[in-house]
Amino acid sequence: MDTEEQNEDFQRLHQLITSTADIRAFLNGMTRYAATTMSRVTGAPVECGVTLGRRKRAVTIAGSNDEAIVLDGIEQSLGEGPALAALETGGPILLADTNTDPRWPKYCKDLALAGVRSVLGVPLPLGQDASAALNFFAPETGVFTEEATTEAQVFADIASHALRLVLRIAAADLLAEDLKAAMARRTAIDVACGMIMAQNRCTQDEAFAFLHKASQNRNQKLHDVADGIISGLTGETGPATTYFEN
Repeated sequence: MDTEEQNEDFQRLHQLITSTADIRAFLNGMTRYAATTMSRVTGAPVECGVTLGRRKRAVTIAGSNDEAIVLDGIEQSLGEGPALAALETGGPILLADTNTDPRWPKYCKDLALAGVRSVLGVPLPLGQDASAALNFFAPETGVFTEEATTEAQVFADIASHALRLVLRIAAADLLAEDLKAAMARRTAIDVACGMIMAQNRCTQDEAFAFLHKASQNRNQKLHDVADGIISGLTGETGPATTYFEN
């Protein structure tokens, strides 16, 4: 892969960032492009699957087509295979022939039955908070030569930069949503306290203490009790609106 091709890969992957709605959509697009790239490099039909793991989140599996997603899922369900081995070693792992390779016998049998003869697992370096690996599937042996493996590593390195950016964007969006939800809950509590103060001619501390006691007695969250008070006095349902909402 020359410099011009690398730049083209980089541009196309970053275009995916702006044209896809979520991480899974990006991963599906990335694997389709990876499959096209490796099919061109090897001169053979190659499909690609990817498994993304993030801290405290379910594993995300995507692929260049439905079959690739199923094949990647087999490895995850068995807990063994080239992609998982690639993550452990930090380098590419070749399963040269599913009919003769002695490693991972159940995995090899399942893939052979699906018409897959060789697999190349390549890790995507993402840092400590996430891990991912590509699996390239081919219906013949001898497809993933040393040159093809090098090309796959180059692609994985480029793809990892794009995926890191996608993950940072997703984390920032999640943080913004969490902050918005927290502000909405705080607004409801403040409004309810104001209503209690007006009705009972009490201080803000006394109003909050009343709200807190009601929360304990009803075994409800504080902001849910606040929403109930607001709805009861205004007739409006739903959470209180924060000023920064459109």
